[in-house]
Amino acid sequence: MSAWKSFVAALMTLMTLSLGACGGGSNEQAEAPIEAAMSQVFEWKMATTWPKNLPGMGTGAERFARAVEAMSAGRLKIQVYGAGELVPALDVFDAVSGGAAEMGHGAAYYWRGKLPVAAFFTAVPFGMTPPEMNAWIEWGGGLQLWREAYAPFNLYPMVAGNTNVQMGGWFNREINSLDDLKGLKMRIPGLAGEVWQRAGGTAVVLPGGEVFTSLQRGAIDATEWVGPYNDLALGLHSIADYYYYPGWHEPGAVLEAIVNMDAWNSLPADLQAILEGAAAAINDSMTNEFSARNAISLQTLVEEHGVKVRPFPEDVINRLREISEEIILETREEDDLSRRIVDSFLAFREQAKTYQQVSDIAYADIR
Repeated sequence: MSAWKSFVAALMTLMTLSLGACGGGSNEQAEAPIEAAMSQVFEWKMATTWPKNLPGMGTGAERFARAVEAMSAGRLKIQVYGAGELVPALDVFDAVSGGAAEMGHGAAYYWRGKLPVAAFFTAVPFGMTPPEMNAWIEWGGGLQLWREAYAPFNLYPMVAGNTNVQMGGWFNREINSLDDLKGLKMRIPGLAGEVWQRAGGTAVVLPGGEVFTSLQRGAIDATEWVGPYNDLALGLHSIADYYYYPGWHEPGAVLEAIVNMDAWNSLPADLQAILEGAAAAINDSMTNEFSARNAISLQTLVEEHGVKVRPFPEDVINRLREISEEIILETREEDDLSRRIVDSFLAFREQAKTYQQVSDIAYADIR
């Protein structure tokens, strides 16, 4: 159910209770259910995959929790835990599924080992940008498929952020051809990690809190993280010389808020609507935050820290695109649900691409 539909459902519930209070029986009897519902306080835990208060993602989760508490007049309080405080970063899915935490905040592609098609709800290499992903999820059937995919895990997902179009990553040597990828150990999760493997590199999955030390110690040779805003905050410019673009692997990474289904069903309709509304609000807010801060941070990286910004060679991009399409079609063959998700995604991507040629791209070219 969309945030708007949940909000309407909550209003209808409250109207029904209010009308009941105006009908037969004593006012005290009719008003009792309303008073009971309005007085109940829920205290939840939210486990995240991010370091505590990481700019953008970590702080976004905190803003979400504060908004929910304020909107609910204190009836739903959410304690946010950074990666490792409650559970390890990559255990968030299991923790929420099993009820160790009522909520989680992270990225669906971290759970690809449990559900291969989950990556389509975060980022697909050469996939869709943030506005296109939001449109597919909210208006193109993506959300219904996402919730169908998560239902067997006792989870209820909501869109809750986007890191915007990312950069291609940090490298300590220049990438001039496909040969330069061979044997290169890179932190790169999701579908993109499989693409990197087939292109000759070695993909490593690490949570954000381990990226800096792994690159610094030589456990990995390169890393993608997010973009200038987060990368500057992690200090990646101090341990890598070259900053590559474009972010072929994550053209707009969707972040998720996942709720344990039993916890979700325990909430009255108005609190469910508040959660949906707060998630929609933080999705917009975080996307805008990254858009604004990335531009400023890139300027800082180049002008104050002397970072060398480089484009990937055309032959590298072309080969990565070819491999990406192969893996997308292979994921489609996993099962019926995967086929429906991939088909929906690809059809929407094609529609979006056609319109972008005469809208955003055309405008950017003349601007």
